[in-house]
Amino acid sequence: MATGVEELLDMLYEMIEEAKNMPLSSDKCILERDKALDLLDEVRGQFPMELNEAKKLIAARTDYINSAKREAELIRKQAEEQARQMVSENELLAQTKQKANEMMRTAEERSRDLRKAANDYCEDALRRTEEAVAEAYDEIKKSRARFRAVAGGGGVPQNSRQPYDAEADE
Repeated sequence: MATGVEELLDMLYEMIEEAKNMPLSSDKCILERDKALDLLDEVRGQFPMELNEAKKLIAARTDYINSAKREAELIRKQAEEQARQMVSENELLAQTKQKANEMMRTAEERSRDLRKAANDYCEDALRRTEEAVAEAYDEIKKSRARFRAVAGGGGVPQNSRQPYDAEADE
């Protein structure tokens, strides 16, 4: 059926738009309760998938940072190995220490840069995900309000089932 929250909400909105008017009323309509509830259930089911995407982004960020740390450690070990090989003379030893320190600084700077880039990327992705989820949630609330207005307006006889109350589900 539908793949995303927005598509599901569009389907629900379309269902309400196309619903038949109640006799003697232009602002009330009749719609299939089960279909509308099924669409709302599907929307609710989509949220965990979007949250899983956010978790995947965090895991990718962690992998990215760990990779940068491994690379920095490899560079550090290479610098130490070079330092051991150059210990034969004092002048070479001083040059080796200087080069190793430069490599360490470079590795640390690169690690910091990579960590910052990963954090910025994840922050942006999480912000966009949060905005998308917030938009979808707001749309659900609006749809639910429209649905309540439609379902609670006298289209259901007194002795039949009560209108769907989404707040009771929360």
